[in-house]
Amino acid sequence: MSHHIVAADRLSFSYPDGTRALREASFSIHHGESVAVIGANGAGKSTLLLHLNGCLAPTEGAVRVGDFPLTRETLPEVRRTVGMIFQDPDDQLFMPTVADDVAFGPFNLGFPPAEVSQRVEAALRAVDALHLRGKPPHRLSGGEKRRVAIATVMAMTPDILVLDEPTTGLDPFARRQLIELLTRFSHTKIIATHDLELVMALCRRVIVLHEGSIAADGPTGEVFADTALLERCRLEQPPSLRPCALCGGRR
Repeated sequence: MSHHIVAADRLSFSYPDGTRALREASFSIHHGESVAVIGANGAGKSTLLLHLNGCLAPTEGAVRVGDFPLTRETLPEVRRTVGMIFQDPDDQLFMPTVADDVAFGPFNLGFPPAEVSQRVEAALRAVDALHLRGKPPHRLSGGEKRRVAIATVMAMTPDILVLDEPTTGLDPFARRQLIELLTRFSHTKIIATHDLELVMALCRRVIVLHEGSIAADGPTGEVFADTALLERCRLEQPPSLRPCALCGGRR
């Protein structure tokens, strides 16, 4: 089995207050795929992503990353394979400088200082943020923070990138830069988002969550063409697929 595979088997999760966020979700994602996880607010998208590198543990069911069932014992190896980029970059940026933040993960993996320096430079160069290395993270713009947050994960050289709402709070220029950046990465990508135009640009497959269950899993074009499914799941087609309000034709 390829170590790039991510699989969930009847994954269910309930929060301590009794809220059931996931209901028997099953799927497999293979090497090189870019998969979007979409759904209305409260559908379970972020909860699902937090299971993929062990931030949450299933109430029922299981998660597997390649040859490793996700358990307390396999967690360190899984987190080397699956890099998680949170919705709020400030959750990942807490060191005095950008370079310190990017170096934090490799240092904790035990790499020698020379290799850590190489990883920091390579990761920042990959996201076009090498010029930010000496800056304090709180002085960065939203787009810069997003790129540096990605660099903190890239420095760990994961095989799989998991991103939660990566375009939230970005202006159009920063959003376009982020999409171009993610297009260049050959990693397996799993992206939870409300930005359906981003899905059109990056993902050939879509998993639709509705009230914690998988309502659909298929090619992006087919899913977005199913208006009945989208309406049932409180979603709409991406603007680029909707008829023009003036002429009735496709945009």
